[in-house]
Amino acid sequence: MTKKALFPGSFDPFTIGHASVIEKALTVFDHIVIGIGQNSTKSSFFDLEHRVKWIKENYASESAVSVEWYQKLTVEYATEIGCSHIIRGLRNQNDFQYESNIAHLNRELNVDIETVFFLCEPKYAAINSTIVREIHRNGGNISAFLPKTIALKIEMI
Repeated sequence: MTKKALFPGSFDPFTIGHASVIEKALTVFDHIVIGIGQNSTKSSFFDLEHRVKWIKENYASESAVSVEWYQKLTVEYATEIGCSHIIRGLRNQNDFQYESNIAHLNRELNVDIETVFFLCEPKYAAINSTIVREIHRNGGNISAFLPKTIALKIEMI
């Protein structure tokens, strides 16, 4: 039986911290779906089409990773695509508090879906998409915070 997990997020943009979580999760799961969710409380900086394309290109040579987008509850989407687990990355205790609350609520919605947390590498703890967007918005160079394939695509915009 294939162990399949969903790594949900807005990935606006997808950072080296996200990539690090995928790398760790691939040691546990046979297949990972990177699910780009449409979050009703967030307005996107990079459009959905670009984010999907960039992440797909980043993982083009990795058959154990696929990229999709969805617009429903994450736990419902995980069930729909046959995932038994939801992957979340943690940078600090604030992430843990926030993510554990969501994991508990998801568990109430579907007891068959388990959330698995992966700690990020300490060197990536300060990197988050919000800060990366702000640096980019103000003309700063964000390439050090992104996978190379994605950094090159963003530079071309």
